[in-house]
Amino acid sequence: MKEFIRVVKDFLPILPAVLFQPPKDADKKSLGRLFQETAARYEKRTAIIFEGRELSWGQFNELANQYAHLLKKHGVKRGDSVALMMENRIEMLACIVAVAKVGAACGLINTSLTGRPLVHCVTTTESKKCIIGEELIDSIVDVKSELGLADKDFLWVKDHGKKTCPEWACDLAAEIDSMPISNPPETVEITAGEKALYVFTSGTTGLPKAAVILHRRFLSAAEPYSRVAFRAKPEDRLYICLPLYHFTGLGPGVGACFYSGASIFLRRKFSASKFWPEVQEYKTNLFVYVGELCRYLAAQPVCEAEKNNPLETMVGNGLRPDVWGAFRDRFKVGRISEMYGSSEGNAVFINLLNKDRTIGTTSAKVMLVKYDIDADEMVRSPKGKLIAVKKGEAGLLLTKIDDRYQFDGYKDKSATASKVLRDVVKRGDSWFNTGDLVRQIDVGFALGLGHYQFVDRVGDTFRWRSENVSTNEVGEILNGSDQVDMANVYGVEIPGIEGKAGMAAMTLNEGVSFDPVSFSTYVCSQLAAFARPVFVRIQGQAETTVTFKLFKGNLRKEAYDINQIEDAIYILKPGSSVYELLDEEFYQKIVDGKSGY
Repeated sequence: MKEFIRVVKDFLPILPAVLFQPPKDADKKSLGRLFQETAARYEKRTAIIFEGRELSWGQFNELANQYAHLLKKHGVKRGDSVALMMENRIEMLACIVAVAKVGAACGLINTSLTGRPLVHCVTTTESKKCIIGEELIDSIVDVKSELGLADKDFLWVKDHGKKTCPEWACDLAAEIDSMPISNPPETVEITAGEKALYVFTSGTTGLPKAAVILHRRFLSAAEPYSRVAFRAKPEDRLYICLPLYHFTGLGPGVGACFYSGASIFLRRKFSASKFWPEVQEYKTNLFVYVGELCRYLAAQPVCEAEKNNPLETMVGNGLRPDVWGAFRDRFKVGRISEMYGSSEGNAVFINLLNKDRTIGTTSAKVMLVKYDIDADEMVRSPKGKLIAVKKGEAGLLLTKIDDRYQFDGYKDKSATASKVLRDVVKRGDSWFNTGDLVRQIDVGFALGLGHYQFVDRVGDTFRWRSENVSTNEVGEILNGSDQVDMANVYGVEIPGIEGKAGMAAMTLNEGVSFDPVSFSTYVCSQLAAFARPVFVRIQGQAETTVTFKLFKGNLRKEAYDINQIEDAIYILKPGSSVYELLDEEFYQKIVDGKSGY
């Protein structure tokens, strides 16, 4: 009965937000309008704090308006696309809002991109202008001639003033103060069905794809995440250190503040050592995260600033089960609203009832269907129908596309078509293929709402010894070893052997030397024989994206080739229970198909 009362009390206040209906495409609602209406409502309250600088909502809106008028002066109009390459700072957010206010779409460029991927991102969105921060000007210089833009199409925004604006670019800092501070008249005319943003996939394989974010989609993140996940209020303050070209930081994070009037503490980049002192100093009680960032925090030594900290609620994705406890027990975070979704996906899951180790629930219609790991394809019945998995089994997640949960896709129409399955349940229906393996789990009393748990990306699960192995689950267990800081698990081929053998590229905790005997004891006690990595690679540093996703592509290619790799590689030989260094003799046996596996 106590659990029933707790869940009901937790659910009732957010019921209106749970029933939230996205705006219709023709509705005059947009990112820019939401921002300026919130700014008018909370004009004198703090909107944003960044590197010692603080702006009220009124001041922030005036700055965004000046950039909007400046963009119009330089020829940007409704329906255009504008590329934006800038690090997290006040001007970056002001430019995003400014582009939205004039009705153009803002292409958010990953700040680490150079060369061909950078050219691809600017040109694929058909950007008419490129706003570039002083801090990243060198990246543009190297590819400027390949972008198809005239010199004055580059709009330069000062940072610390260490560099001067190049002659071929327009210095916005020299013009900004002369611009009007009034709201552009076209902002209130922009509709929910117009393009607001292009958010690029991480591009861990191939070139990044531009996901189309309509104003409707941004608003569909801002209100529910604000009311359901963060439960944000104007007096709250959100700690944001994720890159704002990534939708987790921008949609659920910034969007929640744009909706609620909560203030933003913005950081240029994440720092594990400065996190808790800043949480205390700036009294941030909300936090938007990605999972590996949380792992870095959990791995830090105990510090005074983490004790009695003001952090109450955190919202994000990818929080691993082995780290969840640290935030509950060590850091005393009362509410963890893990979510699941993607920049381009049509549905989201939210842990709205504050259950442990779950991505939560969704009001979208979903299917979990059988997936053949070896063949890398969905399993079909003799009649060609997809087969639903049983409750508790991992299956490929499909989300139904309908009027409420629309799939806006990518700029590339062929990439959009590749993600849609048709005639799945009945003729004429459409489903979004998430590419993720998910299982439904029992979380106790939950008002009848199905709850789910992320298992792995398709391709990150492999088959060994006739068993499916989840790289995510094995990685979580290896991370529990007192030697391991981070484990990146993937499958590699062994000549003459069906399936793929597990391999873990691991970084060790600071000051720790790898002890294969104690590690072997841990692995054998925690993992079934088929799930134990056959190979272990000891890395000095893990290779991750700027959003802390682990790269696996190069690791898979290099596999266990001791002639290519300088890192130490250990192997669990057939019949052995102790890892030992892989030497040239046994490596040659593997290559020759005589390893005995």
